Amino acid sequence: MNLYQLDFSPTGGTKKAADALCAGFGLPVSRIDLCNSQTNFSSLSFSRQDLCVFGVPSFGGRVPAPAAQRMAAMRGNGALAVLLVAYGNRAFDDTLIEMKDLAQKAGFRCVAAVAAIAQHSIARCYAAGRPDASDAKELEDFGKNILAHIKDDSLPEDLAVPGNRPYRAFGGVGMIPMPDASCTYCGTCAALCPTRAISISDPAQVDAARCISCMRCVSVCPEHARHADAAKVAATETKLAKLCADHKINELFL
Repeated sequence: MNLYQLDFSPTGGTKKAADALCAGFGLPVSRIDLCNSQTNFSSLSFSRQDLCVFGVPSFGGRVPAPAAQRMAAMRGNGALAVLLVAYGNRAFDDTLIEMKDLAQKAGFRCVAAVAAIAQHSIARCYAAGRPDASDAKELEDFGKNILAHIKDDSLPEDLAVPGNRPYRAFGGVGMIPMPDASCTYCGTCAALCPTRAISISDPAQVDAARCISCMRCVSVCPEHARHADAAKVAATETKLAKLCADHKINELFL
């Protein structure tokens, strides 16, 4: 069995969760970065001997649009798929059911799903530090459990996951990070932007229609020179205060 980890992880939390889950399978992992805008995802083709772990963050209860497009472009050819959604302690709403629909349409067989907690990408005070060591151990155990079901051939014919169709509407966040005076024009943010929204020659030029407010540019800036609007971040934190107050737990769906 060949194990592939395909994650869309702008700020690193989703990747950490997927790393921990994949550790439970005890197999060498080939990682495919769904944030990489240079990859030709339509060239990716898998087989029935492959196990693919898809990891995405929940953006407003949905799969981020670039991740959805890249999943849809692949050819599963009957490969097994494990779906992982990471969310910042609010809710993942329709993300898993949308992932399942995308994977099935691409020819994958969905056999398990995981909802994992990861630090919120904008309101960083929520689920701070997660997934932590305890989460990592639990996610690794989820991987072992899934593998046992695969070996026993006790997999669901139709994996049941939470969510609704039609999916909830997502109108975007509209929070575009911008550079401050300490920006050195190194181009890192532009090179690593999942949607190529940032100008390579001038990082202050951002295509608002392409920006998905994923905060990858903030996360990868070596000078810590890129920031979202502080007032908008504070307003988001206030808006989420009650929704994110409880300590959410990781969940496994088999």
